[in-house]
Amino acid sequence: MAKAKKTPRILIALNCAVCGAQNYLSEKNKTNTPDKLKFIKYCNWCKKRTEHKESTKLK
Repeated sequence: MAKAKKTPRILIALNCAVCGAQNYLSEKNKTNTPDKLKFIKYCNWCKKRTEHKESTKLK
């Protein structure tokens, strides 16, 4: 069996701040960026560019 990597990187989801839909998945380094990420990205449900916030709950 393969060993699990022991890195500080975690998997995060980016949720739309307007409608709450989970649109993107990404990774981040927890030691370098301890605060929550915010991006302005396109939401397929709102049909416009909105702010997306980090969430650790993956759907």
